[in-house]
Amino acid sequence: MHFTVSGRTVEIFSTAEGIAPLVILNTIQDEGEKIFDKSLELGGKDFTLAAISGLNWNRDLSPWETPEIRNNRHGFGGADEYISELTTSILPEICARLHEKPEYTAIAGYSLAGLFALYAAYKTDVFSRVASVSGSLWFPDFTGFAQSHDFVKTPDRIYLSLGDAEAKTRDKNLAPVQKNTEFLAGFYQSRGITTTFELNPGNHFNDPTGRTAKGIKKMIGNN
Repeated sequence: MHFTVSGRTVEIFSTAEGIAPLVILNTIQDEGEKIFDKSLELGGKDFTLAAISGLNWNRDLSPWETPEIRNNRHGFGGADEYISELTTSILPEICARLHEKPEYTAIAGYSLAGLFALYAAYKTDVFSRVASVSGSLWFPDFTGFAQSHDFVKTPDRIYLSLGDAEAKTRDKNLAPVQKNTEFLAGFYQSRGITTTFELNPGNHFNDPTGRTAKGIKKMIGNN
């Protein structure tokens, strides 16, 4: 099933025959089906995936303005606006098309979408679980924000992952990513949140489909 709302494309995939988790995945066009198919290979709990594309990647998924990185053509800092759009317009349209009310709603994403997944949990009580897969947790001042703000609703589970070569970069903006991700994993664990941190082989561009599928499956688990 696929439809458009607020100029965004939403594709819904499901193996669920009854009540099951709903996973919101912000992604690029056509990646949702690949990730869902890969998740089927991994087995485990049934779930529904709503993949949202048609995003202005840098603007919609980053929490605040920051200097341009690597000469990107679009600026940062529109996540609050997109969170409002997601929770008031897009998510209700998704839920209206489901046969059953979700067991709970989770959010996942790769790269900047992984950063957004964590940030969104600080801004809305919609999401019960979070998967930040190779998340852009190098983002300036995000660890400080995470320490000084409370989640609107504390997640039941947080999954964080990274490629083991992602921090091996000459880009000083990106180099802190592993340190920051490991710090946040420990920080969330210290607050009593069930948190998983996992290192995958390779750099940021190594198997994003497989990493995302694995992150989703580990986030939802079997309960």
